[in-house]
Amino acid sequence: MKGFARREFQLVLLRRMADYQPGLVEDALRSLGASRTETREVNARWQRILRSRTFPRGRRRYEAVLGPPAGVREHPVGDVACEVAWWPPFPLWPGLRFETMMGPDGTVMQEWLVRDDGVPVPRLETADDLVPWSCVVGDVDARFGAVAHQDGEVPSRWHATLAGPDGTALVAHFVWGLLQTVESV
Repeated sequence: MKGFARREFQLVLLRRMADYQPGLVEDALRSLGASRTETREVNARWQRILRSRTFPRGRRRYEAVLGPPAGVREHPVGDVACEVAWWPPFPLWPGLRFETMMGPDGTVMQEWLVRDDGVPVPRLETADDLVPWSCVVGDVDARFGAVAHQDGEVPSRWHATLAGPDGTALVAHFVWGLLQTVESV
């Protein structure tokens, strides 16, 4: 396997998720017909791509791996015009698409899974509804309002502090924008 495609990109996303949800990741690997060894090899190849001086940067990097985006739009952030590009949902996460946001210089500022247009947000009435892989950062923002976001330890991780319906302070941990765990603080 020399190339890099949508299946392999899913393995890259799963690699970081295994830190939080090894059982879900094992199930996903089985559904993709992939082994842990293949996942490590694919991740190592992705890391070489990220560090390569010759591999394209910005959106072109993702186009080389995932093909042309399904859509591109301008997204203002303050006075800055950013570009958002997205690709069709992956089989592992139907209803979610991979999205990147690039700054004016083409630098990738954000890359994560988001809910696809027209796909209903899951029921998020209680903290018990915040189950792994059920929602993305935007879903939590829409449901819980005043959410304090924090960058994670690595670029693919994201944390959000929110008030549960009963007023309990919760921290939701996301990898590539997909909910992994929630804990009380």
